[in-house]
Amino acid sequence: MMAERRNGGKPRREENNKTSGSVNERKRQTHSRKYDVTGGEKQIKTGRKGKNVQGKPRQAHSSQYKPNPNSKCPISHLCGGCQYVDIPYEQQLAEKQKYIDGLLGAFGPVDKIIGMENPYHYRNKVTAAFRRKKSGEIISGVYEEGTHNILPVENCYVEDEKAAAIIRTFAGLIKSFKLQIYNEDTGTGLIRHLQIRVGRKTGQIMVIIVTASPVFPSKKNLANALVTAHPEITTVVQNINMKDTSMVIGDRNQVIYGKGHIEDILCGKRFRISPGSFYQVNPEQTEILYGKAIKYADLKKKETVIDAYCGIGTIGIAASDRAKKVIGVELNEAAVHDARVNVKMNKIQNVDIYSNDAGRFMVDVAEEGDSIDVVFMDPPRSGSTEEFMSSVITLGPKRVVYISCGPESLARDLKYMIKNGYQVIKMTPVDMFPLTRGVETVVLLTRAGAVHRG
Repeated sequence: MMAERRNGGKPRREENNKTSGSVNERKRQTHSRKYDVTGGEKQIKTGRKGKNVQGKPRQAHSSQYKPNPNSKCPISHLCGGCQYVDIPYEQQLAEKQKYIDGLLGAFGPVDKIIGMENPYHYRNKVTAAFRRKKSGEIISGVYEEGTHNILPVENCYVEDEKAAAIIRTFAGLIKSFKLQIYNEDTGTGLIRHLQIRVGRKTGQIMVIIVTASPVFPSKKNLANALVTAHPEITTVVQNINMKDTSMVIGDRNQVIYGKGHIEDILCGKRFRISPGSFYQVNPEQTEILYGKAIKYADLKKKETVIDAYCGIGTIGIAASDRAKKVIGVELNEAAVHDARVNVKMNKIQNVDIYSNDAGRFMVDVAEEGDSIDVVFMDPPRSGSTEEFMSSVITLGPKRVVYISCGPESLARDLKYMIKNGYQVIKMTPVDMFPLTRGVETVVLLTRAGAVHRG
């Protein structure tokens, strides 16, 4: 049994040193608003003349562009985020099905892709960049692909509509409060980004004002003006990012209004979302994805489950009603805190959250002779690592449920798992990112020779 040894009140196998490699850390540190195929945001690296270089992104000095008259989105040819915006939705699904069948079909049976009933405005997290025109007008929008030129956005087909309205209001407040927009060339200015996070089930909204300095004049008055214009806002947070980086969210937060976090309901459970927490951007499809993953796990209330790199605990907590024991493992300290809060908030008794590297944790479990029945793994788009998968194989769970947002890295990882004694039983693609090429896939693997009755 996994007896707990406490050191300073902390559970056994805890790692309290900050170490790189947390999947939650890689997922949560999103970049400025140019969406990649996983529904995240890409880092844009450009030089002074718009050429791609190795280094920091440079400030846009021009946003001249010609709208695309043949697209429902006038900047679709420049943004590059919604490659399928002008393709009928059924055709989008057919293209993704064909892609997954061709890439993964050799490993095992692929079910029909699960699409959305309404494939628009699904993103619950929206990040805006800003630029001041010579006339003094403030532009908010997205980065042109491959550059740091800001393209003005009036209506984005993937972004939450309430978030878009708040961004427009904030752009006006920048001007009226005479705030300076951060300039990456000179390192001067205050406002770097605005990020909106929406709880779709609760209706709660968090506004995160990312600044280049902790000194923020009239921030309470600005927050009051924003909340007066949008009473649906439940909290406003100043996030301080003083680093020479294209990362959006920094490490320090100061609450200006409200509690400093929001809550949302997913799979019947309530979750706390802080400014830096990773939380799936399409909650409607996430419930379908997690539901399929839990079904694949084939839990009968007698299994011990590891939710590897658990983030704020969404998958493990959602599965807790069907398992005997759930062990969430996460390296990012802020996510660990939120995960533990989420366990208590949902009054769950059979979930423990550990602060550790998941791979190292599983090797420790195996060395101590403890038995694990199921491992959930949900790596970033780049996929898992051989080190992590080796730890899974050493632990030897009966079932592995792999949730992937990168089909090509998934194909690579499945080859490794098959080579080392696992077999693919079935796969289901889920359209988490309509209007883009992105597709999520959940895969059930079992130890070769094991009987699956799911």
